[in-house]
Amino acid sequence: MDIRHATHPSDAKRYDTAELRAHYLIEKLFEADRVRMTYSHEDRMIIGGALPVEMTLTLEAADALKTEYFLERREVGFVNIGGDAEITVDGERFALERLDTLYVGKGVRDVRLASKDASAPAKLYFCSALAHASIPTRKVSIKEANTLHLGSLETSNERDLNQIIHADGVQSCQLMMGITQLKTGSVWNTMPSHLHDRRMEAYLYFDLTDDTRVFHLMGQPEETRHLVVANEQAVISPSWSIHSGAGTRHYSFIWAMAGENYTFKDMDAVPMDRLK
Repeated sequence: MDIRHATHPSDAKRYDTAELRAHYLIEKLFEADRVRMTYSHEDRMIIGGALPVEMTLTLEAADALKTEYFLERREVGFVNIGGDAEITVDGERFALERLDTLYVGKGVRDVRLASKDASAPAKLYFCSALAHASIPTRKVSIKEANTLHLGSLETSNERDLNQIIHADGVQSCQLMMGITQLKTGSVWNTMPSHLHDRRMEAYLYFDLTDDTRVFHLMGQPEETRHLVVANEQAVISPSWSIHSGAGTRHYSFIWAMAGENYTFKDMDAVPMDRLK
């Protein structure tokens, strides 16, 4: 369990590249037959990745959680970005194809992660937030998501925003999660940018080629910074930071939010002339 402490925007504006990456970028999420997790003090979200190849992996509570089991006081959402997966939740098995999502609620004791075929292993990205109630486990395919068609080719940001775990979809306590897919020829995401002071957000960028990068913009609107992000790397976005970016080609990303407000549209738009 890697621990990332919350940071103040006045401190962040003085960070050099190495410090920005150390605080906000998760460079490695997937390692064969391991579960990797990063605990962020930004709304206490846990961001993780599991790559079961030869082994079945168990979602376990790291010592830092001080709980008997991982979901004792938490909920979690999994998205499979690899080969076919099998997730067993307190004995009930769920098969996940690529881009399927599984929500698992508070109180589940045993979560096991496996690949259907070791030659095409699953890659299970997950985000976990604190929870106050037990909500039933539910699986959703991307075809069942609430899909919003946004942007245009003229502004290089034509994309499908797939809402999955949210108020009008898969219910949760506070976790919101979905997948955005940019169309060929589009590279910008979330521009014009926005803030949501009541929620943090995490981005996992994927579907990038080896020589593709996303330039993720962050920071206060008047003090922007950037992170250069490679395939299957994640960014922690504090509530005071914009979260936008442009890639050297089209790509996809998984967004997850946690915090005080459960309303998806609770955001404050940032006019372009405010950005510096």
